[in-house]
Amino acid sequence: MKAMIFAAGRGERMRPLTDTLPKPLVKVRGKPLIVYHVLNLVRAGITDIVINHSHLGHMIEEALGDGSRYGARIAYSHEPAPLETAGGIANALHLLGDEPFIALSGDIYAPYFDFEQCKDALKDIDAVGQPYPLDKRDIAWLYLTPNPWHNPQGDFGMTMYTLSNEGTPKWNFANIGVYRPEMFEGIKPGEFAKLGPLMRKYIDLGRVGGELYDGQWVNVGTMQQLEELNAPLSTRTKK
Repeated sequence: MKAMIFAAGRGERMRPLTDTLPKPLVKVRGKPLIVYHVLNLVRAGITDIVINHSHLGHMIEEALGDGSRYGARIAYSHEPAPLETAGGIANALHLLGDEPFIALSGDIYAPYFDFEQCKDALKDIDAVGQPYPLDKRDIAWLYLTPNPWHNPQGDFGMTMYTLSNEGTPKWNFANIGVYRPEMFEGIKPGEFAKLGPLMRKYIDLGRVGGELYDGQWVNVGTMQQLEELNAPLSTRTKK
C-alpha cells in the first residue's frame, strides 16, 4: 500500500511564518508535522510515500530527501500552482499505482494515528478469500473525529460505517482517507479540483465508508494552535 501526503498548501493563516517555511515543516514538540506522518506510516509498514508540493516545495525535498533516513521511499509531485486536494491526487496517480492508497494532509497533528488500520479499509477479498460485494463503501474510507472548535457543525453523518451528507450528528473529516484510484480518473493531470464535491457525490451513491478516530488530532491552522501545542503541558488550554 502507498500513501500520499498533501503539502502544497500556502498556509495563509499562519503568515508571516509560512512566507519562509512550508506549513508541513512547522515544528510541534521539536519535530516537523510531516515527519510525524512519515514515521507513523513507516511504523505501519507503509514505506512508499508520495508528497505533493508547491509553495517552497524545494525546502520539503531538502528536509526529507528520498526518505531513506526514515526507512521510506519518497517521491515528489511538484505543482507549479496548487491544484487542490483532488487535483493533487489526480496529478500524482502515476506515482500511486492501481491499488487503494492512503491520502492525508501534511499539516495535521495526529501523532498516535495507527496507519495499520488503513490496510484493510477497502478490502477486495475477505479473510477466507471470498470477494466483498462492491455495491457500497467500495470507493473511499474516511476517518472522522469529534468536532473541533473550528468546525462545530461537522462534515458527515455516519450510520453503520456508511457516510451521509445529511442527518445528525455529524462528525469532522480528519483529512485522512483511503481511496481507490478510479475515484479520480475523471480529473486530468494538472487540473484544479477540490475533494469535497467529489466525496459528497460518492457519499450520495452510498460508496463511502468511514469510522471515528478519537485520538489526539489537531488541524494546525493558526499560530495560536501552534503555540498551544508547543506550550508546556501544565500551561495548555484545551480546544
